[in-house]
Amino acid sequence: MVIDISHNKPLPNWEKLLQVAQQNTTAKWILRTEQSPRTATISSYIDRLNPGEKSSVLLYRDTNAWCPFCERVWLALEEKQIPFEVELINLKDKPQWYKDMVPTGLVPAVKIEGELVYESKDILLALENKFDSFPLLPKEPQERSVALDMIEAFESNGLVKSGYQFLFYSRQNTEMTPEQKEVQLLSLQTTFETKLDQFEETLGQYPGVYFMQEFSLVDIMYTPAIRRLAVNLPVFRGYSIHNNDRFPRINQWLMAIDQRQAYQRIKPSARTNNLVMQNIFSLQPIYEGKPEPQVEFASLEKDYRMEAAGRLSSNYQTLVADILKNSGIKTWASQESLAIIESVIDLYLRGLVYYLIEGSIPSFSDLSVDAKTEQQNEVKEKAVADPAVGAIALAFLRNRVCVPRDMSANAAVAFQTAIDNMLSCIY
Repeated sequence: MVIDISHNKPLPNWEKLLQVAQQNTTAKWILRTEQSPRTATISSYIDRLNPGEKSSVLLYRDTNAWCPFCERVWLALEEKQIPFEVELINLKDKPQWYKDMVPTGLVPAVKIEGELVYESKDILLALENKFDSFPLLPKEPQERSVALDMIEAFESNGLVKSGYQFLFYSRQNTEMTPEQKEVQLLSLQTTFETKLDQFEETLGQYPGVYFMQEFSLVDIMYTPAIRRLAVNLPVFRGYSIHNNDRFPRINQWLMAIDQRQAYQRIKPSARTNNLVMQNIFSLQPIYEGKPEPQVEFASLEKDYRMEAAGRLSSNYQTLVADILKNSGIKTWASQESLAIIESVIDLYLRGLVYYLIEGSIPSFSDLSVDAKTEQQNEVKEKAVADPAVGAIALAFLRNRVCVPRDMSANAAVAFQTAIDNMLSCIY
């Protein structure tokens, strides 16, 4: 389906934009009326269910999609192509029913055909035992035993613990001299590198890039934590695992994981991981993060552009309200002008979605303001689509996206690339 927009005609309304976007993306999400976030990602394979059929798996995960343990389970469900539904749990205000249901009160948890399982490792094994499609453990008994031993060893081998001790080390200890702090930090780095050496050796036990001969639950156990360390350590410690000649197998493994289709759907962005460390754990960046590579809009896959367009269209009311409240616009706008400013923001956001869908940036000087629906186009003032307001709204929104809570990492690249191109046209 193609959207037609003629000279001097308003942009399509949100309902039309959402319809086109959803028809052209494989991404699946549900709307959560009057809840935050307003959308939640569900199984890519949910449409395999017959009409009226309920999924046999219900996943309880964190609202912001930051939890590495939830990420393990989500990745396994996608790898095994299991249709599943989602219930989001606010970790800052867990509902009493959840605390009553799950003894630990932690996420993730799942119900498999109504049976509750919690703790990510136990969930992974339960899913593997229940669903034989796309197996994630070797069939050969001895190999399977080796894989299970590796899974158990994850929590006791000290790799992740040493990495986070290195990452979270604070130089604020007033009882130590700067020299003593540097010695201690170097000791933590050395311990972590020793563990990485052991990890490197383990990856060399089988041919190929994974722990076992094929991708398995062992890889899923390690992926969230190792990738978080790989993207956070350069920013907060100036230490890099990526492109480190000391760890060629680890780098091959990280690259192979990143290229898996299932992981593309659920992985967090490096920027989101960095912001979690900074805002939630109060770490202060020591080094600049790696600049985002320039991406040509024409090279972006249609599926991801449409996902970004659909997510924005699903959530536009919340986004407009967020921009008005938190972008700084209200500090200089009069109360009387807020209605027209809101209409301008709405217009530029619809222009962004139109660009994501059609690949061309509309000329805002030719468009009338408002037109939240084509039938409700009451404000006809020409050239009131203030580019300053549009630029503020787009720039604010560009860095607001949280991956994968709001959209997949590749959809976020499409989203941010489109905004960059629009901003370059505004100014």
